[in-house]
Amino acid sequence: MTKDANSKPSNKTGGAKYRFWAPRCWDGMGVRAYWRLLSKNRFAVAPHRWAMAAIIAGTSAINTQLWAVQEILFGRKIRGTKIDQQPIFILGHWRSGTTLLHEYLVLDRRHTCPDTYSCFAANHFVLTGWLFPRLLWFLMPSRRPMDNMKFGWYGPQEDEFALCNMGVPSPYATIAFPNRPPQNGEYFDLESIPADELAHWKERLTWFLKCLTLKSPGRIVLKSPPHTFRVKHLLDVFPDARFVHIVRDPYVLFPSTMHLWRRLYADHGLQRPKGEGLEDYVFDTLSRMYETFEAQRGLIPPSRLAEVRYEDLVADPIAQMRRIYAELDLGGFDDVLPVLEKHVAAAADYKTNRYALPDETRDEITRRWGHVIQRYGYESRQPATGSGQ
Repeated sequence: MTKDANSKPSNKTGGAKYRFWAPRCWDGMGVRAYWRLLSKNRFAVAPHRWAMAAIIAGTSAINTQLWAVQEILFGRKIRGTKIDQQPIFILGHWRSGTTLLHEYLVLDRRHTCPDTYSCFAANHFVLTGWLFPRLLWFLMPSRRPMDNMKFGWYGPQEDEFALCNMGVPSPYATIAFPNRPPQNGEYFDLESIPADELAHWKERLTWFLKCLTLKSPGRIVLKSPPHTFRVKHLLDVFPDARFVHIVRDPYVLFPSTMHLWRRLYADHGLQRPKGEGLEDYVFDTLSRMYETFEAQRGLIPPSRLAEVRYEDLVADPIAQMRRIYAELDLGGFDDVLPVLEKHVAAAADYKTNRYALPDETRDEITRRWGHVIQRYGYESRQPATGSGQ
């Protein structure tokens, strides 16, 4: 549709070089979940990905066995675990700064979160989390491929990947087969799925959070952009949950999101991605996300919702985090402050990706995302460059 379909970052910070033997986000699936993923997509694995598919098949058998062992040893204890402090959910579009906000919030020693290993090995990390990340440290890239941010087994991660690896249908299955139609779109907002599937989704999310609580007690901070669609259902499960919503300049968000999906498709896909329909997918998903969120945000009590703009968070992270703590009545900010200041100082030299944005692409963003641009006060801003985190 536009020239941006073929645009690339305009500097070399577009992401660390990806190693072919690094873990893929499907490596934690069990046999049944992996079989469903393949069969639903008619086993349309590209020849150059046959080796990857075979490796995942092998790890899926191991994951199923480890899950059985975990159930025997810890199943009753997991089911009996109580989530005493209801979670904090970070809401926002991909590349809007949700990762940065996640990192800031989990600096608080009272908070915990899913890390990369627990999301990749969601079926058995209570059993294996003390050992495997230490043994397999060399497999994990030190930087995220899409934006060169620090990466590793113990960094904060999206719980949506955990749901995928537990066999729960997710729109993220599109990453595995990018040349097939978008997968499981009804699982963005959960509104049209059958009641039994919705109950299963809620049960699996709760089970995962019980595993996290058993392994690392504390208030869980969760960051998955699809949760921005799901406020209603998250409140059904956790009526006293807190929410932090972050927004970012849409003129930056669009090229950065395009780059994100291209990189994930290339690195984790079982096909060689063609990129057909990707622009419309990005445009349509954000529009649908904010139509749903704006319709549901009123369900959140005002004292349970804080909002922040990425630009303000980057300009003055201390002031913005202090405000978020105050608005959500989290308390204890003065105890977190020294750690936060140290973290901010250490990341001061980080450089974001930068993108050239053709005029026609900018005009299309204005046309299709105008309601979001106006709602969050970006209509007076000059189109900028730089990627979210």
